[in-house]
Amino acid sequence: MILYGSSMSPYVRKTLAYISEKGLTVELKAIGLGNQDPAFREASPFGKMPGFRDGDFAISDSTAIITYLEAKHPTPALIPADPKSRARTVWYEEFADTILVACMGKLFFNRVVAPRFLGQPGDLVAADKAQAEELPPLLDYIEKVMPASGHLVDDRLTLADLAVASPFVNFSHVGVEVDGAKHPKTRAFVEAILARPSFAPIVAQEKAFFAR
Repeated sequence: MILYGSSMSPYVRKTLAYISEKGLTVELKAIGLGNQDPAFREASPFGKMPGFRDGDFAISDSTAIITYLEAKHPTPALIPADPKSRARTVWYEEFADTILVACMGKLFFNRVVAPRFLGQPGDLVAADKAQAEELPPLLDYIEKVMPASGHLVDDRLTLADLAVASPFVNFSHVGVEVDGAKHPKTRAFVEAILARPSFAPIVAQEKAFFAR
């Protein structure tokens, strides 16, 4: 199996962690912004990360990739079978992929991607505004729904945990950490999930890159 993209994408990072938690192996082929690699574009016609290939099957979008892998490799089940638990898992992934990442993206793009990778100034006003106004309600929500177990669904690890934790790596790259005094359950959740063997090596590699 081949995954095309960069782990600095929360979607790629989530997919890599999911694959690791499944006990599967995948080859990560590095793909940057605007990459026109034919194999990548065959898997991802619109150039969005991640792209994926398993033999003669190619697809893009992290949710589509994970849906395929969950059906092909059903154990351990990271998407519950129970209807309510499955719906909640899908919701938390959607919350992470669209709402949380949208906020994170304003910080990460303007403070990191634009100046470091595109050689242009980012909109720091927009980044500061997102951090001050958009992020706090999202952290409040996670704090409110987080069970004492530290797992969002069924008191065990599911895709929901992997999806929600992944963007916090990008937040850390721009110096934004969860305040344990204001959001203690959220901070403990993020630390615990990102310390798992499925995430920890990826996080360490990214931190080493930004430390250069």
